[in-house]
Order: sequence, then structure tokens, then C-alpha cells
Amino acid sequence: MNGTTNGSIFTRLAHMIVQVALLIGIWWACDVAVHLLHLPLSGGVLGLGVVLALLFSGMLRVDRVKMGAQLLLTEMILFFIPAVVAIVRYQDLLLQSGVKLMALIVIGNACVMFLTAFAVEAIVRRGGPGRGLPVAPQEQPA
Repeated sequence: MNGTTNGSIFTRLAHMIVQVALLIGIWWACDVAVHLLHLPLSGGVLGLGVVLALLFSGMLRVDRVKMGAQLLLTEMILFFIPAVVAIVRYQDLLLQSGVKLMALIVIGNACVMFLTAFAVEAIVRRGGPGRGLPVAPQEQPA
């Protein structure tokens, strides 16, 4: 292996670590704000709103968080392992309130998917170099 390959791997790894740290820092700051201000939502939800606001305003470019966000999304299953353990431990709760919990899960997931689709669509419509997602090249008819 040559030095360029090692350098680019270490550079990519460093960028990824910095990007994940940035996203975690935003989440942490928003979590602290939620607790201090006694807001009726989680730090993660507020953090998502802050990241979206920063992306829409242009203060944060997608390429500054893309690799870190991709890493977090690809390893997301690790974040759900505690939820599976909780389901096994609290079976009585599920038997008593299972229908209500399932309704909340379905409605919550639908809201997250709708808001994510809305945000992605808005970013894609903004387009342009360095802003939002890159626009796919148009194919020329043969």
C-alpha cells in the first residue's frame, strides 16, 4: 500500500470522527437545553430540528456531516438493542398497554418518516453546488 491510500483512509476516518462528534455535540447541547428549559420533547428531536435549521439556512453544509450521519445510520441497529432487551423484561407492561404502545409507535414512525421526507424534498429542491444534495445529471435522449 502506498502512503496516499493510508493518508486518505486516516483523513476519511478523522473527518468521520469529527462529524459524528459534531452531531453528538448538537444532540448533547439540545438535551441540556431541554432539561434546563423543561421543554416537553426529547433532546434528539430538538437536535434534529436544529440540524435541519442549520442545513436549510446554509450555516451547515451537507458535506460537513454526511459521512458521520451515514456511519450513525448504518450502525443504527446497535442503538435498538436496549429496546429489544426492554421488551423482554417488561412483558407485563406490553400485555396491559400493548395496543396503546403499538399505536404510539406506528404514529410516531409515520411522523418521523413524513418529516424526514419533507426535509429531504426541501433540501433536494434547493439543490445547487455546496447547498443541499447534489442534483443528478439529466440523461440525454438517444
